[in-house]
Amino acid sequence: MRFTDEHRAFRQLVRDVVEKEIAPHVDEWERAGTFPAHELFPKLGELGLLGLEYHPEYGGQGADHLYSVILVEELYRSGCAGIPMAIGVQTMMATPSLHQFGTDELKRRYLEPAIRGTAVCSIAVTEPAAGSDVAGLRTRAVRDGDDWVINGSKLYITNGTQADWLCLLARTSDEGGHRGMSQIVVETDTPGFSVSRTLDKLGNRSSDTAELFFDDVRVPVSNTIGTVGRGFQQQMAQFVVERMFVAYGAVTSCRHALERTRDYLKQRQAFGGPLMASQYLAFRLAELSAQVDLLQSHNYASAEAYLAGEDVTRQATVAKLTAGRLLREVADTCIQFHGGMGYMEETWTSRFYRDSRLASIGGGADEVMLQVLARMDGFTA
Repeated sequence: MRFTDEHRAFRQLVRDVVEKEIAPHVDEWERAGTFPAHELFPKLGELGLLGLEYHPEYGGQGADHLYSVILVEELYRSGCAGIPMAIGVQTMMATPSLHQFGTDELKRRYLEPAIRGTAVCSIAVTEPAAGSDVAGLRTRAVRDGDDWVINGSKLYITNGTQADWLCLLARTSDEGGHRGMSQIVVETDTPGFSVSRTLDKLGNRSSDTAELFFDDVRVPVSNTIGTVGRGFQQQMAQFVVERMFVAYGAVTSCRHALERTRDYLKQRQAFGGPLMASQYLAFRLAELSAQVDLLQSHNYASAEAYLAGEDVTRQATVAKLTAGRLLREVADTCIQFHGGMGYMEETWTSRFYRDSRLASIGGGADEVMLQVLARMDGFTA
């Protein structure tokens, strides 16, 4: 992959924004268990960072996918995973379906303010009894005249306490499994909608996560994104982008962690010299660094295929599986090589260790990624 001068200038722009608007506040936001999305997002929107690949007609930049790769890579230099994930929900998880399948009216009403950052959005798919098994979701939207009447609940929803609107996946017919679902835009000030509780998480603590409840929430049928009954398929396409996001961010997270661990080992004196003099430690870091290179090369190949309009479901699945496992391995190694200091909450390794664990769970667990790959490669009975 060859980045242009424009790509490199954009990378510097994002790096400057992260260093100025995000990194200095991470510790405070982590302690608070949330961040001020309605303050941060308009700043990002003003710089055009929230709609990079979207049509200029709706406020987007009309840029190529490589700009999104750069955005994600640089966001993960912030020192936490929670804020990048929240931004990722706004840019690459809750809005792709709306941009691709939504009517002009829906895009004007919901996509434009999301791109400007004046509206915070969220993706509402997961339920208490339907996590990675999306086909098992139970939240229902029953048609009543020109409205959907929605009942049910959603769990583990990022941006859930701050969202102005949701991209909701709900069952809109009696057909079972993956059939009969639709994506619906739901405004969170609609009567009957409520945030049941804010969730206390192991990691990604600066990102607010909530359980949502729908009690006879009435929404116009015209708020349906795309075709009624095709929501599952549309959501699966949206998941592909989400899984690429995870893999892009993992590269920066791992590389930054390995660099910080290297620098610590060069300074830490033990057994008569710097710990970095240990061949085992050096070789282990080199091994992990090589694996990060491989993941990044795969990411860039996937990005090029995506740019060419190819189906990258397999590439994104491989990337997501690999990223989650590599993050866990790097996080475990870094905390081990820091010894007792690494186990302290005041050391960056603790946050990295906690944050990294989500990558193998959210957006489809490792086991689901393996199931997808086994099916695609014919490893089935």
